[in-house]
Amino acid sequence: SIQNSNGIILIHYKIYRNVSELPKGWNALCSHDIFLRTGFLKGLESSLPTNMSGYYIGIFKGENLVGITIVQRVQMYADDIFRKSSRNILKQFAKQLVSKIVKGNALVVGNLMHTGQHGIYYNEKEISQNDYLSQLEKALDDLILEIRTKFNKKVRIILFKDYFEDDIIHENTSFFKANNLYKAQVQPNMVFTIPETWKKTEDYISAFNKKYRRRYRIARKKASNLSYKELDTEYLKDYSKAIFSLYETVSDNARVNSFKLQEQHFYQLKVHLKDDFKVIGVFLKEELVGFYTLILNDKTLETYFLGYNKELQHQYQMYLNMLFNMASFGIENGFKTIVYARTAMEIKSSIGAKPKAMSIYLNHTNSFIANTVLKGIVKYMNPMRKWEERYPFDNKK
Repeated sequence: SIQNSNGIILIHYKIYRNVSELPKGWNALCSHDIFLRTGFLKGLESSLPTNMSGYYIGIFKGENLVGITIVQRVQMYADDIFRKSSRNILKQFAKQLVSKIVKGNALVVGNLMHTGQHGIYYNEKEISQNDYLSQLEKALDDLILEIRTKFNKKVRIILFKDYFEDDIIHENTSFFKANNLYKAQVQPNMVFTIPETWKKTEDYISAFNKKYRRRYRIARKKASNLSYKELDTEYLKDYSKAIFSLYETVSDNARVNSFKLQEQHFYQLKVHLKDDFKVIGVFLKEELVGFYTLILNDKTLETYFLGYNKELQHQYQMYLNMLFNMASFGIENGFKTIVYARTAMEIKSSIGAKPKAMSIYLNHTNSFIANTVLKGIVKYMNPMRKWEERYPFDNKK
């Protein structure tokens, strides 16, 4: 029944386990964000890391879909979390301790594979944030029960991921308090806001101050032997091994990681997102030596995974040149912002990106593990590294 005895339209939720089951109106509701739409979700579903699975929650007011949530179940194992082994006994002990607490199942409200809030959306004209979160709470309880009965696994961590400081979700303190979800700051998201007056790459270069214009020219000169080419679906299918190997070089270098992409990931995203997903190959003569990926999300250009040959990276300043290429693409194609995500903040600030603070909310289901312990783990797994912001333009805006 969609109404109670007093004629009030009931709010309820449904959990979906496959993208193909999603109700009509799903894409219309979240047309502003490609990461919530079925094209991206299908590409993701067909190439999720082996330790991840997706759930999709629809929240209804009567028969109308008024809210959606993306939830990822992540099975955390020590080998996935820590790629590099260390000989330092203290570090080994810290890793063992962390993996004991983190190991097991986590439910992530959002997308663990991309920086930003890409997990929740509701039509605020139809449903209040309070009612939306209350339905989400019930759906998460259902999922916790299902994972325990179906897989005999206990959900240890619940994570609401990546909210900017001006997100209205922070106003709902009573929800987070009631669910023992505590707020923790994580590394900022590096965001490049493109001035409206910039229409071509030359506008960008001429805005640099003398020092950074020289740096730009040196980087471009070093990479003069490299060529860039957009890779099509066929190439991504035929050369998925080579592309994956370049991705792995960069991914395995990370101190902490909670997943590893599948080899077919980029191919699957290209199949499902078509022109909204760009994979740019970096070639030295005829050899693929690097690549970077872009997702076209309305007026926002989202940078995604990349990879390169480690031996050639320094010589050709490959990473820096990729960042310049991304900026150039964003400007030439009329994007308002470029999301550079949360790694390598200093070098990203040197090409024009600015840090935007982000927070997460999390809860460990073991009541013996206090928030102070969890806070320590967040800091260990996502350390707030000291870095110096650069100001490449004459005005320090």
